[in-house]
Amino acid sequence: MRKKLLLGLGALLLAGSLPLSGTFAASNERFSDVPSSKHFAEAVYDLAERNIIGGYPDGTFKPGNSITRGQAAAIIAKMIKLDTTNVKNPGFKDVSKANGYYKAIAALAEKGVIGGYEDGRFGPNDPIKRGQMASILVKAFDLPRDGNIINPFKDIEYLQSHRGNILIIYQLGITSGTSPDTFSPNAAITRGQAAKMLKATEEAKPTMITLKASDFNWRLISEIVYDKSNDGLFKSIQVAGKEGYTEDRVQLVPLKEGTGKLNIAGLPSNGSYEMEYKKYNVTIKKVNGELKLTLEETDDIFPTAVQFYFLKEKVQNISLTTMQGEKLSDSVTFKQEELGNSFNVWFDIDKPGQYIATIRFEGGKEERHGIDVKQNDDRFYYEIKTLKENPSDVYEETATSDLIKHIIRTKDAEQIAIITRDPGTNLFRVKATGQKEGTIIIDYDRRLSERYCEAIEPECYSAWTGLYVQVQRIGSIVNVDIRKDYEMDH
Repeated sequence: MRKKLLLGLGALLLAGSLPLSGTFAASNERFSDVPSSKHFAEAVYDLAERNIIGGYPDGTFKPGNSITRGQAAAIIAKMIKLDTTNVKNPGFKDVSKANGYYKAIAALAEKGVIGGYEDGRFGPNDPIKRGQMASILVKAFDLPRDGNIINPFKDIEYLQSHRGNILIIYQLGITSGTSPDTFSPNAAITRGQAAKMLKATEEAKPTMITLKASDFNWRLISEIVYDKSNDGLFKSIQVAGKEGYTEDRVQLVPLKEGTGKLNIAGLPSNGSYEMEYKKYNVTIKKVNGELKLTLEETDDIFPTAVQFYFLKEKVQNISLTTMQGEKLSDSVTFKQEELGNSFNVWFDIDKPGQYIATIRFEGGKEERHGIDVKQNDDRFYYEIKTLKENPSDVYEETATSDLIKHIIRTKDAEQIAIITRDPGTNLFRVKATGQKEGTIIIDYDRRLSERYCEAIEPECYSAWTGLYVQVQRIGSIVNVDIRKDYEMDH
């Protein structure tokens, strides 16, 4: 009789706490209050068969009863196979080591999945709310933190703590709102609803890879370098860690079969502020009906586009030489797009060095551009700078009808460019000397201004106090640019 009594008491305690152990054999059990017609029935029976949840001694499941925060912690810790043997005390003043949920709560708190209230309590016996459950599911199952989700729920518009996580589980189809435009984040969750949400979370989580900062011996991940060639192939989501609990990570969610590239940057754990990079080739294949993403570290550098923007005429031909004059191509294969009254042109280059591109327009004109191609082992593409050949420039000040006085402020300006002014005019001529690059500042004796918008906005104007001359070069290609030295907009 004593043995039966102890067994009955154990079953009652197990059922009342949504059991953790496998002593409740549910594989052949059918709960009298969970007919197969219930929307949560399949989830209840699946989790019961796996000994994740259990019923009551009277053969019921009581799906309408609320589930507490402690019970939810115990179930989720078991579902995600969390190690609860050696745990750190989370310090909640209402969760002692004698509490039946202590180990699960402590393990989840240590991983940053759950937290307590501002007064230091965890509230293990409080009914868990829909908003709280959303955040726990997202963190515990490491669901993709896609932030580009349209919010259909009016009652979470200004919610700070759980809003993003609610939208994540909504987008994944784990749960819907309590109406088309309400989520009811403060409504308690029942046992039946909890079972369905847990099962749905398992099924909804996409196959994905998570890279943590510690995988690279980094203290933080600072950037996922965008590469447009990956568009539609996989999502790369940067997730910031929570100091003392979780670390920075990157979630990679495959979307379709194909190959792509991943380039991420971070700061090393040794305290240095010198950025480190990791480059991977990404391969996505369908395996047993599911997309599988694999990574292979690489030092590849790919052909990179040399681009020329806002050309005034349509391009007919481009020839390419080295900076030393060695001919590489009489007719480079290029692409061109027309944008209003201008044209953008680009072609690929696959070796570092300095080049000269001669662009011939349909009208017969030609212009030369210097190209500087530098190798950056941290990136998949070369660093490219282009510069139009323009060794001299002219500027006429038309904002005043009388003569202005000017002074060249830059020391040793003649090493950068020779600046002359036509007698009796406000016309400036600038010619690079070829000795060095740099900027020359020219100050006027007065402040000039001009309106640049409609009369209804009388304060809409720009002002300048002189000119600045910039001289740049790539190899033998020199560019001179003279412009107004605008005042800062106050």
